[in-house]
Amino acid sequence: MSADSAPHASRKSKQTQAPPKDVAELHGELVREVRAHDYRYYVENDPTISDRDYDALYQKLRDLEAAFPALVTDDSPTQRVSDSLRTDLRKVRHVVPMISLDNTYNREQLADFVRRVKQGLPENAEVRYCVEPKLDGGSVELVYRNGSLVEASTRGDGIQGEEITANARTIRSLPLTIPIADPVTLRAEVVIYRKDLTAINEAREQEGEAPFANPRNAASGSLRMLDPRVVAKRRLRAMVWQVVEGQAFAASHSQALERAHTLGLPTHGLHKVAEDLEGVIRAIEGIEEKRKDYPFEIDGAVVKVDDFQQQQILGNTSKFPRWAIAYKFGAERATTRVLDILVQVGRTGALTPVAVLQPVELAGTTVSRASLHNQEIIDTLDVRIGDSVSIEKAGEIIPQVVAVDASQRSGKEVAYLMPRACPVCGTASVRTEGEVLLRCPNVRCPAIVKAAIVYFSRRFAMDIDHLGESLVDQLVESGLVGDVSDLYTLTLEKVAALERMGKKSAANLLAGILASKDQPFDRLLTGLGIESLGQVAAGQLAQEVRSLPDLLNLSREALEEKATAIHGFGPKMVESLVRYVFDPDKRSLLQKLQALGVSRPMPQVAEVAEGPLSGLSFCVTGVLSRKREDIHTDIRNAGGSIQERVTQGTSYLVIGEKVGKTKLDAAKKHGAKLLTEAELDALLKK
Repeated sequence: MSADSAPHASRKSKQTQAPPKDVAELHGELVREVRAHDYRYYVENDPTISDRDYDALYQKLRDLEAAFPALVTDDSPTQRVSDSLRTDLRKVRHVVPMISLDNTYNREQLADFVRRVKQGLPENAEVRYCVEPKLDGGSVELVYRNGSLVEASTRGDGIQGEEITANARTIRSLPLTIPIADPVTLRAEVVIYRKDLTAINEAREQEGEAPFANPRNAASGSLRMLDPRVVAKRRLRAMVWQVVEGQAFAASHSQALERAHTLGLPTHGLHKVAEDLEGVIRAIEGIEEKRKDYPFEIDGAVVKVDDFQQQQILGNTSKFPRWAIAYKFGAERATTRVLDILVQVGRTGALTPVAVLQPVELAGTTVSRASLHNQEIIDTLDVRIGDSVSIEKAGEIIPQVVAVDASQRSGKEVAYLMPRACPVCGTASVRTEGEVLLRCPNVRCPAIVKAAIVYFSRRFAMDIDHLGESLVDQLVESGLVGDVSDLYTLTLEKVAALERMGKKSAANLLAGILASKDQPFDRLLTGLGIESLGQVAAGQLAQEVRSLPDLLNLSREALEEKATAIHGFGPKMVESLVRYVFDPDKRSLLQKLQALGVSRPMPQVAEVAEGPLSGLSFCVTGVLSRKREDIHTDIRNAGGSIQERVTQGTSYLVIGEKVGKTKLDAAKKHGAKLLTEAELDALLKK
């Protein structure tokens, strides 16, 4: 259905007189018909008319409202998409905190959960559990008052989120009105179906934009966009998984979901009620077995005490509800065959072997390549061209080969050795002492140049809109760009002449490049990709060396002295920084960027003599509700310091979702305490 992005009827010339009765009746019939088809398509996944017929029906409604503007109401299907572009997302406090769930990974931990539930309830109480898929998208709160959708917000830190009502209205599975006058607050997951993500990514690649890594990122990112017209094109869908009013709505969680469905609200409809631990396990196994068949992504199952009164008796800990737990599935694996092994060249010159695979579906995307990391890993796994292999996604993002099925070998498989020369420029590869990686030492290698430009343009660095990898390839291969400074000398005529580029696309790119000139100095330092200098270290250095001219004016000794004095800058980091700044090629690049007026000086930040976090150091990791840079700023403003990694002396590891095992192990080793984002906010508010 393609009516999502159609502009709604203008209200500027709204008539005051009522339309004829027969016209009003026709309008009511059209509204009901469009809503019914929206429900069949977006909620039931069972459309009864073609997209063309739907578009014709929708257009008929729009034409009628254009002729009789007095018919237009806020809940008309034509009014889902607002024309207004927002400038920010205001914060709203949730009706009830959206606290996280504790995680479990095996039957023993599930048994412990069931035991704790029974201990927390009156003796011999009968307990039923509701088991449902753990949807993997963006969580939202939806508020209906007098039957109308009046507010929507993101999860945020669990206490407050960002108001996204205009964006939520574009989700056609969400009714704008429901037949109930009592206030209703809902929790829902906004998802993108796998098939829709494929179409979205194809369109993004044609526009020169990077494809979304997975449906979750696409859904979460779309929710926070400032232009609802763009959001409307993303084919978002919502599924209600909680009614906050609970006991006022139904006797149990499962009954609340069923009642929500009868009101026209979208639910996943996949919940099962279990009487005991064995029933819970069977329900979880059933969900995992059908995981690949669902049109949307899930990453586990959720087990809840079904009865609302029992939920109230059990209550919450400071972090989690005692009446619910998430059962996380292991990383999804797929079996395929290695067709070839190629070598990719990264921005640092690192040569990384990549397995070319027979395409296979894995965690919502079609995977045709997987990392083999280095020759040592290839030898350890004994991966050969032609092998049958198991792959999974590291951190659910990067596909990698994890096992070889040697029993499937025919004897024609070919062992692999890394090349002695860069496969792109032919320069002899080198190995730094103490490293496993081979590197291309040619800084002008086209592959290194391309990777450096892509990294430079990333959101956490110079944030250049409309500069995707395919366009970077064209710019480098055509000779228009030889390093990042050349981006700022591009002209409309030269860019528009590239393949699949017109004047409009070229103008959008140049506007994005021009806007990036105003990025602060720490973003430029990050974008340069100086070895060992991540976002945190770049921010620390930028606070000491305020601007690019200031950096270039420092002597080698002065830079070394300043860097050494920065907390967390070890000898290797200082050496890497000094080597970069005084390398003739890199220094020439920095001077060109200065002459082109790229990046502004860092704003003066008042010294925080003392604050609630004085003397404490923090490392922040995982998927968070807001930009990591903003969290770093809040910590620094409260007197705390930021560290790139967890080391001896790190006070806290602030964790979001999808935290890597390496950081957690480091926190355990060095005695750093774990903090959720909500707990950090509580510290900041002291």
